[in-house]
Order: sequence, then structure tokens, then C-alpha cells
Amino acid sequence: MKKLLLATTAAGLVAAGAASAEDVKLGVILGFTGPIESLTPAMAAGAELAMAEVTESGKFMDGGKVEPVRADSTCVDAGAAAAAAERLITADGVKGIMGADCSGVTGAVLANVAVPNGIVMISPSATSPALSDAEDNGLFFRTAPSDARQGQVLADVLKEKGIMSVAVTYTNNDYGKGLADSFTAAFEAVGGSVTGTTAHEDGKADYSAEVGALASAGGDALVVAGYVDQGGPGVIRAALDSGAFDTFVLPDGMIGAALEETFGDEIDGSIGTVPGTESEGAGIMMKMIEAAGIENGDGPYVGESYDAAALIMLAMQAAGSTDASAYKEKIMDVANAPGEQIFPGELAKALEILAAGGEIDYVGATAVELIGGGEAAGGYRELEMKGGELTTVQYR
Repeated sequence: MKKLLLATTAAGLVAAGAASAEDVKLGVILGFTGPIESLTPAMAAGAELAMAEVTESGKFMDGGKVEPVRADSTCVDAGAAAAAAERLITADGVKGIMGADCSGVTGAVLANVAVPNGIVMISPSATSPALSDAEDNGLFFRTAPSDARQGQVLADVLKEKGIMSVAVTYTNNDYGKGLADSFTAAFEAVGGSVTGTTAHEDGKADYSAEVGALASAGGDALVVAGYVDQGGPGVIRAALDSGAFDTFVLPDGMIGAALEETFGDEIDGSIGTVPGTESEGAGIMMKMIEAAGIENGDGPYVGESYDAAALIMLAMQAAGSTDASAYKEKIMDVANAPGEQIFPGELAKALEILAAGGEIDYVGATAVELIGGGEAAGGYRELEMKGGELTTVQYR
């Protein structure tokens, strides 16, 4: 009888342990179509690499698994992005969202879907300064720094290179306008002159009118705050063909393998910036990306995507809950000191520490440090086009 009772008790404990494991779905909403569609497959793969790492550890929420569910933000269609995010929550039952990507659709998803439904969003790439002041009920975070910082970095780079007169064109949306404004203010503050500023619409076949207006204003270079898979290359092509400009200043939305493929050495000497660090975590991340065979894994925002997904899962573990109202309070805690530093590939260790009631300082792939209302402090990689390839000059 005693053996029978012991066996029954053991069976009950096993059943209880199995019941306590919680499988979780996380949304991955990025512009799989649209003006940055060449960048997003690698970004999604970065986030899903973190999810696979957590699932394979067997240490998440008493052995629970994490399943990614993709949705298309389009990058530019706010209505489509909001509808896709709504489906993630109502139909798929996701408990958090890694995304969105572009600033305008991110703001729309936040206001119209995430806040009303009480869902956490961590964007790897929405950089508009306007998002810093968005009403988010403590649900919105980002692992890429604001363009208020990128504008200053670009201004500093140009001053150091002796380029003190530029024209500016920007894609006509929240991202483009916010970046153009922050750059202009920073550039003028360091003594630079913006000769002219013109918005451009994506999807046009001909940008000669926009380039003509900017050419008449003059300048030593043309700042193209656009998208690498949309209007940006069209603007550059019109400028090259007309001889208006041969040196371009290219913020993050213009950085990608497609730029090299389209122009090669035609734009040698052009300058770019994209979020990035030379931290220990960045090196580890690149080895993981190569081992996983992620195509274009060295592109923009792949590390930020891994980190965004990791922060959601680690915050859940810290809270002991997949309810956003509980785990949103833990995101800043797991992202920052004090605690044991956690790098890519160490998510199992982090889960163990948190399960035991310990503290972690998630450094991740991008030297994560969240400030203010969930802003990334962030660093930037300065690039130059040399021999038809985007080459890292330094980190800032």
C-alpha cells in the first residue's frame, strides 16, 4: 500500500509539472513586403533564433516552448499593419510582439492594437523620435536608438570629413521626416548648411524633378533618408544620371546588400550610418548567425531583433507570467544592471538565474541598455562605400 501511495504521488507530481509548463506564441511583425523587404527575412530569423534557443533549453516557464508567428507590416500601410497585428492577438493568441519595424506602422500598431489589447511590443528598428513620447501604457520598448541620436552622429561624421554643405531628401513618412528634422538641427548646430530639403514619395518611376530642385540648391553631398528597396535608389540613380550629385549620405534605411548590388562602385565615397556596436556580444552574434546559415545576417537590425525577442522571453521568466501586465514591469530590470551579464547564446543560463530568483543584466548582441521609457541608448556603425562594398570605418 505504501509503495502504491508513493507511486501515485510521484505520478501526480509529474502530471502537475507537465501542466505548469506553458507554451507561448510570439508575434514577429515586419515588412516582409514593401520598401525594406530585402532586410526583414534576416531580422525575423534573428528573432526566431532567440526563440529556438529558449525552446531548446527546456528552461522557459517550467519547460514551455516558444513559437514564432509571422505577420506582414508592409512597413508603410498603417491599416494593413494594424489588421495584421490584430490577427496575431485575436486569432493566433500571441503574448507579445517583436516589432514592428518602420516607425509609422509601429506607431499605428501601438496605438490601435497593442495598447487597447494590453500587449507588449519591442521594436528592433522603429527609430522615429516621435515614438519617445507615444502614449504606450508602459507596453512599448525598442532595441534600436532614436533618430535623434542618428541625426547627431551623421552631423558629426560630415563635419569630420569636411562636408559642410548638403541637400536633403526624405521619404514622406514619420521615419523620413523625423530623421530629416533631427539631422538638420544637429548639422546646423555644428556649423553645417542644409541648402534645400525635399520630400519624395516611394514607388515612383522618375525622381528627376526632386533631384533637379535639390541640384539647383547645391551642396557637396545629398542626404537620402529613404528606403533601400523603394524610392531611395531611384533618387540616387536620378542624381547620378543627371550629374547633380555623386556623393551620398545614407542613414540606416538605405543600408543593405541591395545598395551594393544596385550601385557598386558608382557611389564610392558615400557615407552611411546604421545602429551597431563592436561589443563582445556583437562578435558572438555573428558566429551564431553564420552557424545558423542566415542569409544577409550581417545586415541591419538582425542583432536588435534577437535582443528584442530575448527581452520579451526573459521578462516573462522574471515575472513568472506570460501576461503582459505582469512582465512589462520586468523588461527594464532584465535589460539593465545589476545582475549577471548575459550574451547571445546564454539565454538558458539567464532563464536558470531568473527561475532561481536571481538578477541578470542582458547585454545581448547590441550592448543593450534601456533608458527613459524603454529607449535604447545605442551606438552606431559608420560606413563608407569602398570598391562597391559597404565598409565599416568605426563605431560611435
